[in-house]
Parts: sequence; structure tokens; C-alpha cells
Amino acid sequence: MDLILAQTVGLLVIALFVGIIARRLRLPYTVGLVITGTGLALAHVEIGLVLTHDLIFEVILPPLLFEAALSIRWSELKRDMLPVLTLSTLGVVISALVVAGGMSYFLSWPIAPALVFGVLIAATDPVAVIAMFNDTGVKGRLRLLVESESLFNDGVAAVLFGLALTWAQASGASTIGPFSFAATLIVTSGGGIAVGLAIAAAVMAVAGRTGDHLTETALTTIAAYGSFLVAQHFQLSGVLATVSAGLVLGNVVEFGKPKRKIISEAGRAFLMEFWEFAAFIANSFVFLLIGVAIAAVPFGGLGWVTLLSAIGLVLAGRLVTVYLLCLPFRRTKWAIPLREQHILWWGGLRGALALALALSLPSSLAFHNQILIAAFGVVAFSVVIQGLTMPLLLRKLGLLAKA
Repeated sequence: MDLILAQTVGLLVIALFVGIIARRLRLPYTVGLVITGTGLALAHVEIGLVLTHDLIFEVILPPLLFEAALSIRWSELKRDMLPVLTLSTLGVVISALVVAGGMSYFLSWPIAPALVFGVLIAATDPVAVIAMFNDTGVKGRLRLLVESESLFNDGVAAVLFGLALTWAQASGASTIGPFSFAATLIVTSGGGIAVGLAIAAAVMAVAGRTGDHLTETALTTIAAYGSFLVAQHFQLSGVLATVSAGLVLGNVVEFGKPKRKIISEAGRAFLMEFWEFAAFIANSFVFLLIGVAIAAVPFGGLGWVTLLSAIGLVLAGRLVTVYLLCLPFRRTKWAIPLREQHILWWGGLRGALALALALSLPSSLAFHNQILIAAFGVVAFSVVIQGLTMPLLLRKLGLLAKA
């Protein structure tokens, strides 16, 4: 126990130093963490913690998702709900098909593992995206579009991943009809949302009976983790459950407004600061651990041509998704300016979520190692290269000044 505590404190100390140095060098915090984690692993420094599917899903994701959803205003999200839902549903399908088709056609991967890889890497990762915007300080509609898409598209990606994995393990022998697919999507996504709403309602009922800000904050912690774990237990979307709970509590409570007394005045400010801190800690650990994990991946075993092709296909899939799906809105009130579409494309980062799905793959799956290495390669490129160049692109497009 003492060793685990010492290692955890040590990681936090490292993260704080990285944060100070990154700020002085004007380097994105997350990029600094990944580079530092890789350096520690190459120097054979014992970290203690290991990046696993359970660590990401059960410890890291809930606070990050909840904190992001907590700060989204429903009045703003409602205005752009159509493009957000379009990008987070059709966008995932299109991106997955582009990547899977490319891996199969250009690299001669069997269609089953190609589809599994295409699906697990299709969704933009809320952890990486939110961290990137926290680094750059982007606000307004652009941030709403990118963050909301990344929060919602994971429910679709999780369902597609489960279906693709089931099909791949059956060697393509089983068929999944459109009715079965639609039913699974509705049950998994809708059930997750229902769980989040129910737990948020229960929390509000209890919070309205107390004026203690510590109790109120503890209740929101239960909402964040409880909604995720309950949904996952029933094989529903834990991501959408936590996001739904955060959206409800962030808007019905009306932070900073004295109209509602569900949360006390003292509790409002404390809640936001607590969850901002929780998200900072979660980000610090996950990106350090991503760096450590990347150092141990034998990228050469996949072949550099295959690795670079996978990265290129993921970028191509995102490019097709953004520019194609933004076309129908160009003459409507939901029109997205071209320069903001550039950010939607290049800012569609992949991160911890893709790694969590890749780490959950059974070792018996065909092309298991190739999928795992490709996923780590794409994430490494996404977090480091795209994350590092994002401030430059925002400045070039004149969007950083408007943040």
C-alpha cells in the first residue's frame, strides 16, 4: 500500500513539474505528459501503474466526461444539436468504413480485423479533445461542436465495436441485419441515457434536502461514477450515462444563478472547482501512462509503411466525415465556416478511449497484435503531432484570438 501511494504521489509530482515547464515553453500540457511518460519508460523508471482497459473506463473516463458535460449549456447545445448528432452518428460510421476499407484494400488486411480496427479508432476521443481545448483555451461555438461530438460519438462507437468484434470472432459466419443493428444501437445508447437521467434525478432529489456543499459535491461524484458503472453493468453505454447525468446537473442546477436551490450558493462554486481539479488529475495520470505504454510498443513489428498508412487512413476518414457531413448545412442556420471545419478535422484527436477498446480485444482475435500496435501508433501521432500543431493552426486561421 505504501509503495502504491508513493508511486501515485510521484506521478503527481512529475505531472506538476511537466505542467510548469510546458507552460513556460508554451507546449501543450498533454503533449508534455506523453513525451515525459515515454522518456521515463525508456529510462527504465518504475512507474507502478499500468494503462489498462479497466483503469481507463472505470477510473479515468467518468470524471473527465462528467466535468465536460457539466459545463455545457443546454441552450447552446440545443441550437447545434442537429450537426452534433450528425457528426457523432453518421460520422463514426463513415470514418470506420473509410479506415476499414483502406486497411483491407491497400494493406490486404482481412475484412474482419480491418473493420474492428476501423470502428475502435473511428470516434474522436473526449479525453484527448477536451484536454487539447483546455490547453489552447478555445471557447465559443467551435469548442461546443468539437467537445459535444466527442462526448456523444462514443456511444455509437461502443455499439459498433461490440458488433464488429462479435462478427470478427465468428469469422464472418454470423450476419447482423439492419433491424438487429438498429435495435442494439437504440437499447445501448437509449438505455445509457436513461440510466444517467435517473441517477441525476435521484441526486437532485437528495441534494435539495441539504445545504452542505461537501455533501452536494459527494452526490455529484456518485452521479459521475455511479451512472457509468450501473450502465456498464447492464451492458449499456456508460459514456452516455455519465454525459447525460452531467448535462442534467449542469443545467437544471443552473450554476451561478440564484433561481434554483437544488444546490446551495456555496456549493455551486465549489462543485465547479472540484470537478476542474478532478479532471486535471485524471488527465495528468492518463497522458503520462499513455506515454509510458507507447514506449513499450514494438512499432517496427507492424512495419512503418503499414503504420503510416493506418495514420493516413484515419486522417482521411476524418476528412471525408467532416467536409462531407458539413455540406448539407452550408446554407442553413447550422452552417459551419470552412476554417472551423479545418479544426473539426485536424482536432478530431484519438486517445485513451481507442486504447481502452484496443486493450480489451481478446488475444485470440486474428491480427490482435497488429490492431493493438496500429491503435497505439495512431494515438501517438494524434496526441503528439496533432496536439502540438493545433495551436499553430488555430493561430493561422485566426481562431485563437477569438477564444
